[in-house]
Amino acid sequence: MRLISLIQQVNIADKVKHAPDSSYQMGVVIGTFIPFVFFAALAYWMYYKAKKRDKFD
Repeated sequence: MRLISLIQQVNIADKVKHAPDSSYQMGVVIGTFIPFVFFAALAYWMYYKAKKRDKFD
């Protein structure tokens, strides 16, 4: 768990501040939010499957 927290601590503001151009800035922002979107979609999918399975019991 400690290793994961060390990997995830990224200073986004510093990356955007030192970005070579605006497309790099957009890539940093999108790349930062992709994991959150993925885990939200995964949580919704798991909820949907559990709800659907509960109807059959």
